[in-house]
Amino acid sequence: MNSTGIRLHAPAPGWSIAADVVVVGSGVAGLTAALRCEAAGLNTVVVTKARLDDGSTRWAQGGIAAALGEGDTPEQHLEDTLVAGAGLCDEEAVRVLVTEGPDAVRRLIATGAHFDESAEGGLQLTREGGHHRRRIAHAGGDATGAEVSRALVEAVRARGVRAIENALVLDLLTDADGRTAGVTLHVMGEGQHDGVGAVHAPAVVLATGGMGQVFSATTNPSVSTGDGVALALRAGAEVSDLEFMQFHPTVLFLGPEAEGQQPLVSEAVRGEGAHLVDADGVRFMVGQHELAELAPRDIVAKGIMRRMLEQDAEHMFLDARHFGADMWEQRFPTILAACRAHGIDPVHEPIPIAPAAHYASGGVRTDLHGRTTVPGLYACGEVACTGVHGANRLASNSLLEGLVYAERIAADIADSHAGSDLHARVPEPVPYPDKPAHPLLSPETRFAIQRIMSEGAGVLRSAESLGRAADQLQRLHAEARDALEENGKTAEPGVDTWEATNLLCVARVLVAAAQQREETRGCHWREDRTERDDATWRRHIVVRLNPGRSLAVHTTDTADFPPTRPEAHAPRRPQEQ
Repeated sequence: MNSTGIRLHAPAPGWSIAADVVVVGSGVAGLTAALRCEAAGLNTVVVTKARLDDGSTRWAQGGIAAALGEGDTPEQHLEDTLVAGAGLCDEEAVRVLVTEGPDAVRRLIATGAHFDESAEGGLQLTREGGHHRRRIAHAGGDATGAEVSRALVEAVRARGVRAIENALVLDLLTDADGRTAGVTLHVMGEGQHDGVGAVHAPAVVLATGGMGQVFSATTNPSVSTGDGVALALRAGAEVSDLEFMQFHPTVLFLGPEAEGQQPLVSEAVRGEGAHLVDADGVRFMVGQHELAELAPRDIVAKGIMRRMLEQDAEHMFLDARHFGADMWEQRFPTILAACRAHGIDPVHEPIPIAPAAHYASGGVRTDLHGRTTVPGLYACGEVACTGVHGANRLASNSLLEGLVYAERIAADIADSHAGSDLHARVPEPVPYPDKPAHPLLSPETRFAIQRIMSEGAGVLRSAESLGRAADQLQRLHAEARDALEENGKTAEPGVDTWEATNLLCVARVLVAAAQQREETRGCHWREDRTERDDATWRRHIVVRLNPGRSLAVHTTDTADFPPTRPEAHAPRRPQEQ
């Protein structure tokens, strides 16, 4: 294993507990993994940054995609996913998703999740961008994530799974053989523990969600600061395809200076027949794609941005006035309330919208069982790169991916320790060396990073904008490094400084990958390289963190993912950045 030896500056753990498995994150992926591990007889601990029900899952409006409808098949779902992924999906990973997905949804329903039903009593299915069939199951109209989260949280509590809430995970612990030995974490003043502690376990499942807070405007909650990706990089794991940050096309426009989490206007609104229009009421997506407003998200986001550039406009509009009040109130009550809270009544006027950072299609590289390149470290959900999403996630595949791959991870952990006395094997972590350590950034740096990324690595990118962003990020990195190395100074350890430091780490990786990929593909749009180049770039960009905190960037030889076995992941054609 290529361990970096790098850790965040933090006090030594003042307390510790032992477990068989520690799951980091409490969204659909994390809670599903925890429930399946606990059902397999494993002593499981869930660590989550806020409350159990406060992750990204509960914000998911649209639904969960699976071939559950009459006439639909996993093969058709696979084809739509491959098309959306723009040539970079791992077909085997997608096949796993679409074939195991329907039963995974049924198990979720058996766990207690209630989905909207048709008049005949079956699941009421809708359609979203990129799907050629109605295969999106939803709950509460547009509150699917909230219902999924509710059901899983109740199940976790009912089963007595131990949870440590309000806890930011800091770094991975490893034993003398380089295998996972648990995590260090900081509990934010609430609950049984306080301050920095540790959970010792031979298996760690990262399900920390996304990194949308690396941009100024995002649909992600404030906790989505890329902590899992940054932890994995410091642990020596590889990340892949981080340049493919999906920008949701229809986010409620709150003004050019709006920052932080923005209200999402679900793709399902377009799935039910809403139109994208400009200020003159012209439907500008017609003729740009056979599915018009229901084209894959990257195409719709580009169409919106092009129209905005053509008309020098700050936003476009989503027109669903023809729905009428009853449909808005019954099918999209959450969105209706959010719009009205900001002075917009979609029953009577078009909704101002613009793209905003939404979903990371790349992440910590895994195999079909969620195993990373670090032994004992698993990843699933948005923090992972399973190969399912390729260059652009198909709408509503994210909840399904979390379900399917979390179940696979739990099965792998249980199988790998079948017959062994896992409970007696509490690993002994080796202490991190004092150096190299990762300097901490001041809390204010967070906003500088967000501005740099939004201006240089947003929906529209170019060699010039990415180069400027890389230089600015490197300057922040160098200033913190020099202060640490020259006089031992770094920002005071704390949640704000740890989050800012994690954001800088993932921002540098995203920009480095985006600079490397000199083409336009999926949700990576290069203004200076507007064509897709399969001959050169139908490949994956993989990044590791070197012990000296520089980045090792390499491109795979083919579109296939290399294996995650530790002995097989030496980089090819490394470039330090």
